[in-house]
Amino acid sequence: MNIRMLVYILGKVLLIEGVLMLLPVLCGFFYGESQVIYYIVLAITYIGLGFVISMKKPKNMTVFIKDGCVATALSWIVLSICGCIPFILTKEIPSFTDAMFETASGFSTTGASILTNVEAMSHTSLMWRSLTHWIGGMGVLVFLLAVVPMTGGSNMNLMRAESPGPSVGKIVPKVRSTAKMLYLIYLAVTITEIVILFACGMPLFDSVCSAFGTAGTGGFGVRNDSFASYSPLIQWIVAVFMIMFGANFNFYYYFTTRQISKAFKMSEIKVYLAVVALATGIICFSIRGLYCSFGETLRHSFFQVSTIITTTGFATTDFDLWPSVAKFLLLCLMIIGACASSTGGGIKIARFQIMFKTVKREINTYIHPRTVKKIYVDGKTVDSDIEHSVALYFFIYLVTFVSSMFIVAFEGHDLITVFSSVAATLNNIGPGLALVGPTQNYAFFSTVSKWVFIFDMLAGRLELMPLIVFLNPSTYKGIVKKAPKKAHS
Repeated sequence: MNIRMLVYILGKVLLIEGVLMLLPVLCGFFYGESQVIYYIVLAITYIGLGFVISMKKPKNMTVFIKDGCVATALSWIVLSICGCIPFILTKEIPSFTDAMFETASGFSTTGASILTNVEAMSHTSLMWRSLTHWIGGMGVLVFLLAVVPMTGGSNMNLMRAESPGPSVGKIVPKVRSTAKMLYLIYLAVTITEIVILFACGMPLFDSVCSAFGTAGTGGFGVRNDSFASYSPLIQWIVAVFMIMFGANFNFYYYFTTRQISKAFKMSEIKVYLAVVALATGIICFSIRGLYCSFGETLRHSFFQVSTIITTTGFATTDFDLWPSVAKFLLLCLMIIGACASSTGGGIKIARFQIMFKTVKREINTYIHPRTVKKIYVDGKTVDSDIEHSVALYFFIYLVTFVSSMFIVAFEGHDLITVFSSVAATLNNIGPGLALVGPTQNYAFFSTVSKWVFIFDMLAGRLELMPLIVFLNPSTYKGIVKKAPKKAHS
């Protein structure tokens, strides 16, 4: 394992976190809040430490897949630990476990919260809390690849370890150019949403924080009722942007480069939009009569489908009061998730596509044993390695889900609360059902359960494997051993 490279990357990550923390510093100065002093000290500290640690670039910057997994897991753990310190120092979240929960929820774009009164927090902390969503949405290592020259084709292993989806490839010849393109698209759409929300009457602070939460599909709001008190127009706008950020970003790249035919050939986008339309229609029908008009019913249905399938976690109404059919469908959407190469969580549409095609092929093999069929997605052959990785992901996902439920169940809460809390954290959604519904929070859980959720949130955002590789003892075998001496002739 390339230890010097890992240390260098961690230094750069710490430096980036310190620089990004300057945004809440500006916000704190604008509102004249005393909490800003802690953010200034921490920002300077992180920038200084990051600069010193990464001052000397290693000669060998080769990143193998194992190194990529360890670097990614370590980076997100360091991000979360350092990111939670401001909440502790300002005493707005004095408990380390609670602060870590809130920060991990932010960076992993989950949006689950232990806060009972969001509006009591300072603007400075609310800005940092929302900014963690935006940082975590596209990924800090993707940002690192975009702004820091890191030679070597193996750097794709860093992007693969952090980016969501069954496969990640280069949309342009160089990894750095790919990372730059992704972040430019991400930034452009985020700014567009801020401008539109502000133009439609939302306060500027709310517009920025809401856009950060939407872009990262995170769900941290600045009001206790999430989006219920905003106008119907703003709710429609945010719902549309959630769908946009839940789409595969390659779709936007093809559009910006005028490769329209490629964009519309992406079957994942078609399936994604079809699922959204079908789920909205079914839920709209099932909750008819609960609201004053068809327009209001459609708006709440579309908003909740958008926020759940993209794993954002905003809410305009208490969907825990909806009929069982609607709640069951929302639970299914939690697990399905958004598209690959998006900022959304969940298992991903692409994985379900590959799994369904694999099952169909196996059934046909039983019927026609001599038939040899390959799986195709968008006209391209799906490699056997990808098939195996998808099957492995489903298995690890199931084991993680069941194990987490088993531990949390010891608290004695009802099964719906236990199931939906694990589903909401592992799939990076935030709100669940029953005791963790859209009007509730996670404050009542024990310390043990909160750490289970912290693991689930980070594991879900990193697609399980990086954290598993990081925690596997065999990953570090041979690191401290000296190289054998060459025999003399």
